[in-house]
Amino acid sequence: MKKVILSILMLAGFPALHAQTLSAKEIIAKADEKTRGLSSQGTMTMTVVRPDWTRTISMKTWSKGREYSLVIITAPAKDKGQVFLKLKTEMWNWVPSIDKTIKIPPSMMLQSWMGSDFTNDDLVKQSSIVVDYSHKLLGKEKVREMECYKIELTPLPDAAVVWGKVIMWVTTGGFDQWMAEYYDEDNVLV
Repeated sequence: MKKVILSILMLAGFPALHAQTLSAKEIIAKADEKTRGLSSQGTMTMTVVRPDWTRTISMKTWSKGREYSLVIITAPAKDKGQVFLKLKTEMWNWVPSIDKTIKIPPSMMLQSWMGSDFTNDDLVKQSSIVVDYSHKLLGKEKVREMECYKIELTPLPDAAVVWGKVIMWVTTGGFDQWMAEYYDEDNVLV
């Protein structure tokens, strides 16, 4: 009888023990998976600010995993109806003004996307907070009444990422990305 009770207690405590032994990378992977989901859709607006001009672009987006995505430009009027399709590592663009679909060639992958700081290549490759960074658990902190893991993400030497470092707070109870601080390459909080 004692063995049965001990076994039940051990099994009941197993999830808590497992959660305590997760590595910083496993915590970030769970949070990333929860944020991304299997698919997503959204409506967003991007404002590009340059010294001499500002441009606002509105779009609808759909994605399935990291391999497939579709973006339809809804504004401004001159770009409305343009469609960008990502199929694994290839990118296609439908331009309504010429009624043609164009495969973005490798020579154009480093060009600006819609006048922004994103390149066509950025949209195809998409950096990953799981793959492109090393992860260090700094401890736990309460943020807005929630107990969180505090994790430092440092880019790997060959990673094509913008940030010099990211500090992320992930809830211990549900692996929600609760707060993040982004630092530039000079380690200045942006």
